[in-house]
Amino acid sequence: MKQSKNVCDLSGCFLCQSCITDWIPAISVHKTNITIKKGQLLFKEGDPVKGIYFVYRGNLKVHKRWDKEKEIILRFAKKGDIVGHLGLGTQTVYPVSATAVDEVTVCYVDMAFFESTLNVNHQLVIKLMRFFANELQESEKRMRNLVHMSVKGRVSQALILLKNQFGLNSEGFVGIELTRQDLASFSGAAYESLFRTINDLTDKNLISLSGKHIAIKDEAKLLKMIEEEALS
Repeated sequence: MKQSKNVCDLSGCFLCQSCITDWIPAISVHKTNITIKKGQLLFKEGDPVKGIYFVYRGNLKVHKRWDKEKEIILRFAKKGDIVGHLGLGTQTVYPVSATAVDEVTVCYVDMAFFESTLNVNHQLVIKLMRFFANELQESEKRMRNLVHMSVKGRVSQALILLKNQFGLNSEGFVGIELTRQDLASFSGAAYESLFRTINDLTDKNLISLSGKHIAIKDEAKLLKMIEEEALS
């Protein structure tokens, strides 16, 4: 983990975009840039809450222990996103962990300064409320799907969500490179079930693979499958 003061441009993240212009110099003074390598933890479940993170570069997975041997990935965070906000509650420890999917640089501000920022920047408060509401709705939907959807439906929905969040690269693949284990954890599926499902979707020409890259070949059929399972 490497720390510095002058990496970000003070314009691209959730915090800077939501604050009044006169507050940006204060952010510059109080923020710290942290760079971590692929696979490194930014913070782990049970760590004391000391501040909030905003992604400047790279991608993170936010995950939680499911049992002693498994984890579930709750969401992914990319450039501009906020991470560590679940520590804003009454708990004094983070209820989740955040790990770098690739090399990541974040902007960090301590909790005291962030609370001062909220008192001054009402637009930030409004955006946070909307963000929390959307995240709660998505979490409820995903928990419902874990119960009612088949593995094929959950994997298909995970691929659509990733495509919508990260877009496509120049070669037409979903714009984030994930291990099969991470995709299984995001889908709420066992690795073996994910492997069979990926092969099945490939055989049906709904997706294609190239190493860790995945391309969606027939989005309409995947969406139809998801819709049918959601209504069943």
